[in-house]
Amino acid sequence: MSAAPAYLVQSGVFLAAAVVAVPLFKRLGFGAVLGYLIAGIVIGPSALGLVRDPDRVLDFAEFGVVLLLFLIGLELEPARAWALRRPIFGLGGLQVAGSTALAFGGALAFGVDWREALIIGMGLAMSSTALGLASLEERGLRDTPGGEASFAVLLFQDLAVIPVFLIAALVAPGHHARISAGAVLPALGAIVAIVVIGRTLLRPVMRAVARTGLRELFVALALLIVIGVSIAMQAVGLSMALGTFLAGVLLADSEYRHELQLDIEPFKGLLLGLFFIAVGMTVDLRLVANQPGLVFGLAALVVAIKFGLLYGLARGAGQVPRDAGLFAVALSQVGEFAFVIYGIGESQKNFSARSTDILNAVVAVTMLATPLLFVATDRFLRRRLAPGKNEPIDERKPVIVAGFGRFGQILVRVLNARGVETTVIDRDPDQIEVMREFGWRCYYGDATRLDVLRQAGIDEARLFVLAIDDPVAAIKVARLLRERWPALPIVARARSRTEAYAFRELGIVSVRETFHSSLEAAAESLMHLGMARQAAHQVVREFERYDRKMLERSFAVRDDRKALLGLVEQGRLDLEELLSNEKLQREAELREADGRPHGVADLKPGGEGGGKAAA
Repeated sequence: MSAAPAYLVQSGVFLAAAVVAVPLFKRLGFGAVLGYLIAGIVIGPSALGLVRDPDRVLDFAEFGVVLLLFLIGLELEPARAWALRRPIFGLGGLQVAGSTALAFGGALAFGVDWREALIIGMGLAMSSTALGLASLEERGLRDTPGGEASFAVLLFQDLAVIPVFLIAALVAPGHHARISAGAVLPALGAIVAIVVIGRTLLRPVMRAVARTGLRELFVALALLIVIGVSIAMQAVGLSMALGTFLAGVLLADSEYRHELQLDIEPFKGLLLGLFFIAVGMTVDLRLVANQPGLVFGLAALVVAIKFGLLYGLARGAGQVPRDAGLFAVALSQVGEFAFVIYGIGESQKNFSARSTDILNAVVAVTMLATPLLFVATDRFLRRRLAPGKNEPIDERKPVIVAGFGRFGQILVRVLNARGVETTVIDRDPDQIEVMREFGWRCYYGDATRLDVLRQAGIDEARLFVLAIDDPVAAIKVARLLRERWPALPIVARARSRTEAYAFRELGIVSVRETFHSSLEAAAESLMHLGMARQAAHQVVREFERYDRKMLERSFAVRDDRKALLGLVEQGRLDLEELLSNEKLQREAELREADGRPHGVADLKPGGEGGGKAAA
């Protein structure tokens, strides 16, 4: 009987290590990322030696980072991505320049040659895209101000790839290369090609593949897009992750966006886990054991300096302490790109193999520190709550409300006034402190986590209200609730039609948060322009009725952009005809003569979100 192929054996080792380590570390409260890293250390060449060549695994597993950036791009419409240009180039540029300068100066102070010091500084300036973003996503913090700033800076670091390589080549001993247009023009050409192809060819191709009805073919196309862009970007010396992010942004407003997300997500999760295992395998335990003071001391110094610089930059950019701290923790480590930079430095004789080994060990230790820093940050935020008030959730109330901002507060006040008891959870400690000062009982917790929901009494609840301000997190919670508690009634806050569609797909009643206030404002505006009160409110009522009907019709064609645009244009014409009809004026005058009640506030109960259709 022949032995199993080596790749199958190694795959079994990776999966077994993940299955054992990750649940254990999650249960201990350290998160999945640290579990993957420790699993890699244990099976790596300097421990059990079950895997001997971590570099080969790391090269393959880096594709998980590529998929992660593609999915993030799919969530960002071009306009929103463009709005990030200032933090990308401003905050990102200051972070890279500041970190490089501090590390360069520190290395010079220790007597290091200036060439080696410069390459060391450029490597230490880089942070881990995979580690930072994965840790933020695991805690549902990527869409917070601190999470968005972290993402912007990581994008700039990807943009800095070519300049760093050019500088490293320029300072090599005996090398007198000049920076030429030949290194920059292909990169610009590749970016332009991705934009043009993404805008002209990709959607017709996806449409043709979708018409086959073969799910596996669409999965193959999704992977082909990512792999093709990665190959093109690597060929011109740019970051693969940067290219796939750009491709994702170009497809963010595509009717196939959700399908792409569903197809790519499983591959991203597996490959990211493999990436963290591979990083753990690069830790040289023998070197760490022989010189623990040097390795851990340098790692602690690097993390402390980067944390201080990042925190200062974030506060200077106007972020509150909580978001600035989150930003600093997410980027305080040295990233996987440093392994490449130091490998180049060694190959160009800028420093020795021993220096490279020490630097790589320091990089790995800083990456191991990040999950621990996130755990410490979580506990610090909980301790910030008033002593004795950060108690575990032990209530069993009929209604659970997730999110206690302006929307949630009004809803809870109405329910409480009617004698309906609620359990309120929110993940913003600053908001919780303010609410408790005013006598409201509110618990710290993230509604995307199963353990928090169970503590809040989800199994006994009669109603769940989704009042979270973050659309991505709200839809994530909605899907979790529908999967685990399908019979539980849910009322959700929607910020836009897009969210209303997402909730409608899940069979959830949603309420557009500004809909009724906008109708009130429209009625007041018409009256200020000379329209009679009854006529103004009649116009608003007709608009509301028509808008609900249009929402239902547009839901049916939401994935067909051409049909949706046609429906919107026709709806605009129909609405103009409807609201310009003189019968509205006559009906309003008759109602006023009869003395019947009127006004937006007098709409029948159920109003927004009533019935089966989400509004």
